[in-house]
Amino acid sequence: MAKKPYYMTTAIAYTSGKPHIGNTYEIVLADSIARYRREQGYDVFFQTGTDEHGQKIELKAKEAGVTPQVFVDQVAGEIKRIWDLMDTSYDKFIRTTDADHEAQVQKIFKKLYDQGDIYKGHYEGLYCTPCESFFTESQLVDGKCPDCGREVQPAKEEAYFFKMSKYAQALIDHINAHPEFIQPVSRKNEMMNNFLLPGLQDLCVSRTSFKWGIPVDFDPKHVVYVWLDALTNYITGIGYDCGGEDSDQFKKFWPADLHLIGKDIIRFHTIYWPIFLMALGVPLPKQVFGHPWLLQGDGKMSKSKGNVLYADDLVEYFGVDAVRYFVLHEMPFDNDGVISWELLVERLNSDLANTLGNLVNRTISMSNKYFGGVVENTGVAEPVDEELKAVACEAAEKVGAKMDELRVADAISEIFTLFKRCNKYIDETMPWALAKDEAKKPRLATVLYNLVEGICMGASLLESFMPSTSKKILAQVGGEKRSLEDLKRFGLYPSGNKVTEKPEILFARLDIQEVLKDVEEKFGKSEPAEEEPEEGEKESGESVAIDLEAKPEVSIEEFGKLQFQVGEVVACEAVKKSKKLLCFQVKVGSRVRQIVSGIKSHYTPEEVVGKKVMVVTNLKPAKLAGLLSEGMLLCAEDAEGNLALMTPDKDMPSGSEIC
Repeated sequence: MAKKPYYMTTAIAYTSGKPHIGNTYEIVLADSIARYRREQGYDVFFQTGTDEHGQKIELKAKEAGVTPQVFVDQVAGEIKRIWDLMDTSYDKFIRTTDADHEAQVQKIFKKLYDQGDIYKGHYEGLYCTPCESFFTESQLVDGKCPDCGREVQPAKEEAYFFKMSKYAQALIDHINAHPEFIQPVSRKNEMMNNFLLPGLQDLCVSRTSFKWGIPVDFDPKHVVYVWLDALTNYITGIGYDCGGEDSDQFKKFWPADLHLIGKDIIRFHTIYWPIFLMALGVPLPKQVFGHPWLLQGDGKMSKSKGNVLYADDLVEYFGVDAVRYFVLHEMPFDNDGVISWELLVERLNSDLANTLGNLVNRTISMSNKYFGGVVENTGVAEPVDEELKAVACEAAEKVGAKMDELRVADAISEIFTLFKRCNKYIDETMPWALAKDEAKKPRLATVLYNLVEGICMGASLLESFMPSTSKKILAQVGGEKRSLEDLKRFGLYPSGNKVTEKPEILFARLDIQEVLKDVEEKFGKSEPAEEEPEEGEKESGESVAIDLEAKPEVSIEEFGKLQFQVGEVVACEAVKKSKKLLCFQVKVGSRVRQIVSGIKSHYTPEEVVGKKVMVVTNLKPAKLAGLLSEGMLLCAEDAEGNLALMTPDKDMPSGSEIC
């Protein structure tokens, strides 16, 4: 049976300079959707590319002392290099300087002119060169461009205009009849209320004040203005022929299933583009999704602000899949996300090194240690296995439901829910304890089999988002990638397979201070100025003494009722929706206790895993944020509220009594 076609595009990147990580986010997001649709069985055609005409590029080329064509060739090459670096699986990279695209744009312009949709007039208004947009006085914000905040200049020139109002009502009707057309819904409401319902002005579609553009063939002093040139790439790239015979590819894939774009250009894609298509008699795309921005700190990235991060610099520190994970996982569905070096290190250490990498490494290491790498299902099951199996078998359906809504961050979270459940399963079954009893070796074998199977299922789902990591995990555990259908069943890993002898570290933990120091040296990032010492602090390094108000005395008998022991932190994660709490899994003797502690502002989860700590073990269990806490961690606190976990100064066994 023939696969169902699925055509998706990104916005084409403007060739004014190297794309920053916010631009790169879009191609990675699109790639994850394209890969997942292929997994679902679609025949996917995924197009991206570059927008290469306009006054801004003409000026930049002049500043660089090269022709506009040489300039865009260099920048388009750099964009394509970064798209390839990020392991994106696009099927076509279109450039608006491609000869076949330029020829079709000229045909489209002439067709629209001949049928009366385009007419010649004069434009007088305020022009923003970086945005290549005209504005009226009332549209400005504090006298500046409402989009980028830069200065605008008065401009008057002869131009051709498109009659937008002619098709406005038809577009309103289409949007009302197809609520899925503009997503998220907030973008649809913005377009209807701010632009369509108040009434559309005719759109300038040619320019005479610069030459770097596609000439209007019947009036060569004009060049086609940006949006009629750029937007039509979505049809010219798959073989649309204006006034001729469309290609088989165009007939197969149009209308597009998805235009994935940034929220800042939603107006052009949901008003101008569908109106152009209506005028051409071409069906409208099925959906336009306007994704939010990835912000550096609290503002949109721009070179003028000096707050730009580039994908290749981030990849140098974290690797391709770690950067892919971050930009996909940290972007909310309908709100802007934030990126920084600190956040990247935190996510790498907690999610990738601890939750995922440590899980794979421990499982492989235990399989080698106890069974020479052979993974065998002996069938010795216990009730605790069922929850792991349920989470694993439900993961594919949950991921699919999120991806159908383009909630990519939520889809990845569902996969990591499975990995976290595998980690919890280790704590519940305690393989190290089973290994001490020869009679429990069959049970131990099944436990490790269940872990390897859970990892295989999670790694198979991970392929659309972190393709290289998925392949590495499956290779290390001796498994094969599963189809979405097979992921509904637990136990397909062949009993008797072997894991690799030496597990590769998937993600190495990084020291945030070392990274920031290196970044500052390499990129010239400024560090905060040193603060003056507070009153009572010593600049010489001399320790500061603290006097506490004395509590009532207790007898030795009362004190003796408390039990203090050494524990080892085997796992830790932040408590969701809590600014203070961390949830620890602490091994005390042969038992793993869950302890909830309010030290989130002082420690990250990855910092504490592996630490030996001092624990009060006979406190009555209590519930904090809905979680059971079975003890208390001992900390020291200074006058400023800084905390330090109390740890033994010698390596003492877990469970040792503190007396």
